Amino acid sequence: MPFVRVGATDVHYLTKGSGPPLVFIHGFGGCAQAWYQQLEAFAADFTVFAYDSVNHGHSSLSPADEPEPDRADELEGFLAALDIERPVLAGNSMGALTILRWATRHPDDAAALVPSGMGITPPNADPDTEAARARALGTPLPDDVLFMAAEAAFTKRFLTERAEEYDRYVRLRSTAVRIEASRHPRRPTMVDPGRGELGERVKAIASPMHIVVGDEDWLFEAARYLHELVPESELAVLPGAPHNAYFEVAAEYNATVRSFLARVLA
Repeated sequence: MPFVRVGATDVHYLTKGSGPPLVFIHGFGGCAQAWYQQLEAFAADFTVFAYDSVNHGHSSLSPADEPEPDRADELEGFLAALDIERPVLAGNSMGALTILRWATRHPDDAAALVPSGMGITPPNADPDTEAARARALGTPLPDDVLFMAAEAAFTKRFLTERAEEYDRYVRLRSTAVRIEASRHPRRPTMVDPGRGELGERVKAIASPMHIVVGDEDWLFEAARYLHELVPESELAVLPGAPHNAYFEVAAEYNATVRSFLARVLA
């Protein structure tokens, strides 16, 4: 289990394979180990990395009474600490937000970008719905909860027909670090760019971008709007896939990512 110091965080990460660097970044409440289906699939052609963001997985906790470190800064620090240059960056949900924010600072420094389960909120989105989602993310976890459910990130079919795999995801993400951070939520930090600036700033991204989204993802329209804002990007819609498409429909996710990378890295 390798670790690397990034700012004040002791960052845990996984790595496998050889070749150009490919970095996977998990979403809110997720973990590096949840990318196991991608580490196995891409290790023959890439040096694959997946790391636990601060307050997740097996990485260290930030002080409870301070704002969290900026995750775009964290990504910059992780790449620098491991001397990773010209990476392919793939992130889901919060991880996709991280790579988009990083890419606005470094418009053509990535070999390719693969955001999934994320986008830019369209102008016609319901502000009450967006506010409710933000409040839900900041709701403290009750003290008697030891395993963190994640039903909303998957389809109902997955929960019933593949219950063992869903339980595996819950076990992977329910580390002591994540539980403590969920019981005492930290205030997120997003500077350069802030969330409100992102829609304008993504237009300058020049690295090849492949946006992946399930048609059952609650952020489907946001992903489509991101594609509109970055007209040179590609949009891959996975039928019947949820927010965590990379986990529930890993074969389909891996196939579309592999096809994209084969074209842009040739």
